[in-house]
Amino acid sequence: MANEAVENADANDLVITRSLRAPVSALWRAWTEPDLLKEWWCPKPWTTQVREFDLRPGGAFHTFMQGPDGGTSDNPGCFLEVVPQARIVFTSMLTAGWRPNTPWLGFTAEIAMSAEGAGSHYVARVMHPDVATRDRHEQLGFFDGWNTCITQLDEFALALALATK
Repeated sequence: MANEAVENADANDLVITRSLRAPVSALWRAWTEPDLLKEWWCPKPWTTQVREFDLRPGGAFHTFMQGPDGGTSDNPGCFLEVVPQARIVFTSMLTAGWRPNTPWLGFTAEIAMSAEGAGSHYVARVMHPDVATRDRHEQLGFFDGWNTCITQLDEFALALALATK
């Protein structure tokens, strides 16, 4: 799956492929339960509010993040595809009900997860409308920020899996 995602990457894509310790079932819960999502969604010490979460194609996916210095990031979006235990696709280019949006940073993210031993294979592919937007996202710290969040996700989901055994 990872090779396919990377091989199909466009020049406008940013891709992170990781092996995680947490099983798919725990990653899925952490992604799809709003009370769990807010625990790992943005790099700490920032915090996340999940303002809207309707896990279905066309459903709202709206997070609001706040930093310790008072900085904020409001991120309304829309789920495009949901394949249980395998794939979530969402975009900032649309809001709930497929309504067009003009975000400060336009992208569509494809999150894929599959079993790999006792853990998971995880691919985050973030597609941008053009190279300039891709470059801007990368310069804003895409790899550091998204990798930090993926590490937080893995740690949180692993603890969740161990707690439910």
